[in-house]
Amino acid sequence: MKDLRGTTAIVTGASRGIGVHIAKALAEEGVNLSLAARSGDELEQVRNQMEALGIRAIATVCDVAEAKDRAELIARTDAELGPVDILVNNAGIERIRRFETAPETDFTETLAINLEAPILLTRAVVPGMLDRKRGHVVNIASGAGKVGVAYGTSYCASKHGLVGFTNALRAEYERSPVGFSVVCPGFVTDTGMYDRWEQRGVHAPRIAGSSKPEKVAAVTVDCIRRNRSEVIVNTPPVRPLVVIANTFPKLTPFLLRRFGYTKSFEQVIAAGIE
Repeated sequence: MKDLRGTTAIVTGASRGIGVHIAKALAEEGVNLSLAARSGDELEQVRNQMEALGIRAIATVCDVAEAKDRAELIARTDAELGPVDILVNNAGIERIRRFETAPETDFTETLAINLEAPILLTRAVVPGMLDRKRGHVVNIASGAGKVGVAYGTSYCASKHGLVGFTNALRAEYERSPVGFSVVCPGFVTDTGMYDRWEQRGVHAPRIAGSSKPEKVAAVTVDCIRRNRSEVIVNTPPVRPLVVIANTFPKLTPFLLRRFGYTKSFEQVIAAGIE
């Protein structure tokens, strides 16, 4: 999709963190926005900020894990902004806990929000995109969707699923005018989870570094424009690490501990960061 001006996009998880920056990047391209999140007051503030950039925006308080909320979001978008051209599945939660002591809800809630909701939202909008011969879906996954890390079982499972889901869609709709991309950020600064880490003295491994949310947003727009398949947003040394870990999975636990990933997550648990 080369020309984005005047198109309509749904952005979930739009009240804070990466979602706000993705919304802003799209608004600057002239995209009208349907913003969704569970935090009503914050979402309304974001809507006002986006409209100040000269586009139309609506805000819908929405729990993407609830079928009725998803249906209302899509219906309201169609009625007030027009058919959905772009869907950015950004809403997500992350739980860092020991597998054997984590409550069952860690897994059911994480999978419902991070994986099931994007699948079902995508399923709801793709038929219309195919009919109109225009559309793009971007799934915001994670570096944890490429390599499984200790103490992140529910999160890694959901993000690996999101990467696989996107790849399957690209294979199925290879010759269609509808595109699918997955963005895999690493540690992103100025966002809720990582901010809480740093406030408690926990830092990303040196090899991993960190990225600004503006970079993730710019990559998201580029994915829509160029129909890019998969982009890892992180420092360059991480890319060969991902390749090695997936080529030689037996080495993965050693590599994660050697380069400090496991230690960082152990520190999160010791600090009781939620």
